[in-house]
Amino acid sequence: MTEDLWPLVHAERAALADDLSRLDDQRWGTPSLCSGLTVREVLAHLTASASLTPVRWLAGVIRCRFDFDKQVALQIARHLGDSPGDTFARFRGVLTSRTKPPLPVIALLGETVVHGEDIRRPLGVSRAYPPEVLARVAGYYAGTDLVVVAKGRINGLRLVATDGAFTSGDGPLVSGSTLALIMAMTGRGAYCDELDGDGVALLRGRC
Repeated sequence: MTEDLWPLVHAERAALADDLSRLDDQRWGTPSLCSGLTVREVLAHLTASASLTPVRWLAGVIRCRFDFDKQVALQIARHLGDSPGDTFARFRGVLTSRTKPPLPVIALLGETVVHGEDIRRPLGVSRAYPPEVLARVAGYYAGTDLVVVAKGRINGLRLVATDGAFTSGDGPLVSGSTLALIMAMTGRGAYCDELDGDGVALLRGRC
């Protein structure tokens, strides 16, 4: 299962790089959907994820005294570079990397999709994601709170994709595109505007 996920991760990174290849310097400072981070900083975070071995990750965590937010901030600063061009070049350098922190590969695929949207949406860029990618990412987040609370956020709700086979849970209905469900599951409240059902208000309040 792991081996067939890496090509999907690499393809999503490449697609994001292509979408950002013509971005001018000013737009790199656009606020992302990640609170307090620009699209450039989110891209640096993705570069960090593709550069950290388990040993380096653990050393950083220990150095930051298990303050994970501080660890993330330090890694962003490390991979940001001196200019938007540097940031982009560093990301391009890890497009096919298989280096990762101590996380399952599906978590990296999910991170690439979610942070890709954190970048694309504020820039007005859209991507037609492969249905297989969205289905696998949605299924992963519906069953885990690893790194980001997702399973807990949708507890007591029934999620149904309107563009695919993904369903999860029981309770008040939340329906919409698989992408919108993924983004809402991971706390992006803006995507709740694209969802329907009696459970949307509850989900929005948890985002």
